[in-house]
Amino acid sequence: MQARAGWGGLILLALSVAALLLSVSLGTTRIPLPEVWGGMLSGLQGQATAGNDLIIWQLRWPRALFGYLVGAALGLSGAAFQGIFRNPLADPYLMGVASGAGLGATVGLALGVGAAWLPLLALVGALGSVLLSLSLSRRGRTLPPERLILAGVVVGSLCAAATTYLMLQTPDMARQVLTFTLGNLAFASWDTLGRIGPYMGAGAVTLLLLARALNLLQLGDLSARSLGLNTDQLRLLVILAGSLCTAAAVSYAGIIGFVGLITPHLVRRLWGADFRQVLPLSALAGGALLTLADLLARVLIRPAELPVGVVTTLLGGPFFLYLLRRSR
Repeated sequence: MQARAGWGGLILLALSVAALLLSVSLGTTRIPLPEVWGGMLSGLQGQATAGNDLIIWQLRWPRALFGYLVGAALGLSGAAFQGIFRNPLADPYLMGVASGAGLGATVGLALGVGAAWLPLLALVGALGSVLLSLSLSRRGRTLPPERLILAGVVVGSLCAAATTYLMLQTPDMARQVLTFTLGNLAFASWDTLGRIGPYMGAGAVTLLLLARALNLLQLGDLSARSLGLNTDQLRLLVILAGSLCTAAAVSYAGIIGFVGLITPHLVRRLWGADFRQVLPLSALAGGALLTLADLLARVLIRPAELPVGVVTTLLGGPFFLYLLRRSR
């Protein structure tokens, strides 16, 4: 099984590299692959100042890498959430992260703050909704899974209702909020990568270190506790780490559906259910999927582009229904 997962990792790594190169090469202006490498080297040397080199280094590489990191964060978090809840329908937005981020961004737009502050407000809203869900679901010193799910649904609904209310009070910002809720990678830059990198890195490392404990949790809470696992502490750590990854992604990229739901299903079907393989493979698959989806969003109706969240939903919805039918 480990050898099989190792081959899966190599396949997904090769697919990731191909997706990144294609994303940089294709677009309104097609750039040959040799020039892509040349533009990257010029950028690393500080010489990408004009022509295709400038497009490659300042526009396409940051966007491609940003989309890959966002997809990897969503895929990794989705796999971890499905593990702690032992629920194949769990996704990274289960604890109200998406609705909280949308509310934070909407509050910023309503207050007229600068665009540079909107991602920070979205991040605060996302993490605030998670903390509120955790506080509402706690029963004594325990975190029952069913209470966590219900609290996340309620908090998400309240945040969505508050967002809708603010949009109705200020109709002029409805388009901006809609753009956020459909997902958009167009504003990626090297500065964006630097801002989200520490949050995603801290959350991802924590989740990967908890892979063995997630395997024990699949035996059931009673069996896991008998083997010395503190199940409530594990759930708290996974929720905080996964939500940190997701909140960082959503605060800059908007709400992108189905990536965190589909990729863990695909990975488990192809390479098994051991979380020591599921978590890293889901990250690779999620990054490749979102990079390719963003490429489609840019080329399907060029020179205009679709919101990437629309593309992931159009691709992920039918595929998920196919998986459900096959599982019968």
